[in-house]
Amino acid sequence: MAETSVCAPLARTVVQQCLHARLQVKPADQESEAQWVEIERGMVIYVCFFKGAELNIIPKMVNSLLNVKLCEADSGKRVSVLELPGNILIVPQATLGGKLKSRSMQYHGNISKEDGLQLYTHFVAQCEKELTASTKCSEAGVVVKYGTYGNTQVLSLNTNGPYTHILEF
Repeated sequence: MAETSVCAPLARTVVQQCLHARLQVKPADQESEAQWVEIERGMVIYVCFFKGAELNIIPKMVNSLLNVKLCEADSGKRVSVLELPGNILIVPQATLGGKLKSRSMQYHGNISKEDGLQLYTHFVAQCEKELTASTKCSEAGVVVKYGTYGNTQVLSLNTNGPYTHILEF
């Protein structure tokens, strides 16, 4: 019997369509109020990178995520976020790399914080580039907003579903 080899993923994403999403990127302190980014209708992408991930994975991830038909158009038909056109909120989510061991979560498979930040920065930039290149998105004024890598953040999400998918690369 032939063995099949299963490759471990280099990145994991959770994608969720939304009507509105708001992410706190900086908590309030004595000098300033909390800072938030928010989007209207579109897609929230949670992203986590694993050990072994390199920059060459980013174009495939972005192409797949922005072109997969996961958003519900007014007609009820499923379309991509580019076809909708919709906004994008990217949330760095290292906890997607957790594995249960006994009664605790462990994150040994996650990429280092420095390498993860570099990949996350390129991922955000590539998403922005693709939205800007889309005439439909540019004309509609859609935006890419994103969270702060390596920080705890507060998310408020209104979804028309839930319509949530895990995609691994």
